[in-house]
Amino acid sequence: MLALLFIAPVASAAKTILIVGDSLSAGYGLRPEQAWPSLLAGRLRERRADYSVVNISISGETTAGGLSRLGPALRTHRPAVVIIALGANDGLRGLTLDPMRGNLDAMIAAAQKTSARVLLVGMRLPPNYGPYADQFQAVFADLAQARKTALLPFLLEPVASRPELFQPDNLHPTAEAQPLILDHVWTALAPLLK
Repeated sequence: MLALLFIAPVASAAKTILIVGDSLSAGYGLRPEQAWPSLLAGRLRERRADYSVVNISISGETTAGGLSRLGPALRTHRPAVVIIALGANDGLRGLTLDPMRGNLDAMIAAAQKTSARVLLVGMRLPPNYGPYADQFQAVFADLAQARKTALLPFLLEPVASRPELFQPDNLHPTAEAQPLILDHVWTALAPLLK
């Protein structure tokens, strides 16, 4: 008797979304599963989207630190999408904007060189930073336009005016804020998930 052998096709590996950010994406003060990147992974699973999430965000990270870690992460994870959510710590420390711009530009270029789609996530500074705050914010829009990449102008847009959604330090959003941040990120990310 002849037996037919059926070999199931190997499931294609999920495409990777790589998140490179600071404490706002690392989930400072939260359990890891509460942070918006973990919620993003859950949403992708629920929708049966062929994507996994790798979050290499670190609290306190600057654009210089992110740039130094991006190359190895691109080689290791080969992401289809890279979310760059850095700059807040450069701004809060009042660092010169030209190096920040250069670091973000180099990160976008490195990701695009691998054919990854890029979402640049902007940040705003408090008004007491004066003209520096406006110049800081403009960096993100200028880079997104120059590099023709997707832009989310302000990560904390849906929660920034709601103090009850921040931890006692008034800098880091609470667990209750994370689904709102995810919904906001999703508006800019979803079109990149081809």
